Amino acid sequence: MQATRDKSDIKRPQLGWTMLESPRFMAEAAMLAMAWPTLGKAPMGDGHPVMVLPGFATSDAMTVLLRTYLVKLGYQVFPWDLGWNLDQHSAGENGEHLAAKIEDIHAATGRKVSLVGWSLGGVIAREAARRDHGALRQIVTLGSPFTGNPHATNLTALYELLTGNKAGSEKSTARYGKGHHVLPVPSTAIYSRSDGITAWENCVSETDPQTENIEVHSSHFGFVSNPAVFWAVADRLALPEGQWAKFHTGGPFAGFYP
Repeated sequence: MQATRDKSDIKRPQLGWTMLESPRFMAEAAMLAMAWPTLGKAPMGDGHPVMVLPGFATSDAMTVLLRTYLVKLGYQVFPWDLGWNLDQHSAGENGEHLAAKIEDIHAATGRKVSLVGWSLGGVIAREAARRDHGALRQIVTLGSPFTGNPHATNLTALYELLTGNKAGSEKSTARYGKGHHVLPVPSTAIYSRSDGITAWENCVSETDPQTENIEVHSSHFGFVSNPAVFWAVADRLALPEGQWAKFHTGGPFAGFYP
């Protein structure tokens, strides 16, 4: 199914949602603590390797809760381990640093790697799948602006300052222009219409029999602390290789999926 791609209609989130990011994140973290026993009832993993990529201008410290949960479910969990995520500065101009880590994990475990990427981490994960997907099992993105309008975020100025990249550059336009196309591996894009950092329209993909979008009630920072997000990630990763099926919005957190 073709998603709408009129960039002029995609605007950055309203300031009110942005101002609510911090209190919502704290509330979601509190809910996560209360929901921890319920989250333990999610499908157990098959032990395959999962690499978790942090968002823009953050490090592995921001994904500790998610990685801890995935370890609890039985996965071999690997951090990004490339320092602060400053896009090409971290992953390599052509993604070679990340590609090398994926190949190392694949070689060490003998199994394909799933990538879970939050925000910019998900953008990079999808690009890795397009370049060389032989070692990849599936991609899950969390509030990742991989398409649409590169200016439809409230962090444009900071992104340009810290990375040296221009949001409207030819390279950025090309990245966003093809970002919504389906990947060669199964993929799930989890997004929120109340995201206070990036436009939700930038975070959804075209769909096909192995590609889906899941809407969830979450703040942008809540993608790494929201129990409904954790449940959806666990459900996706537990799918047997070669038997991918779309997400069923039921279960204990059904109310979080509009």
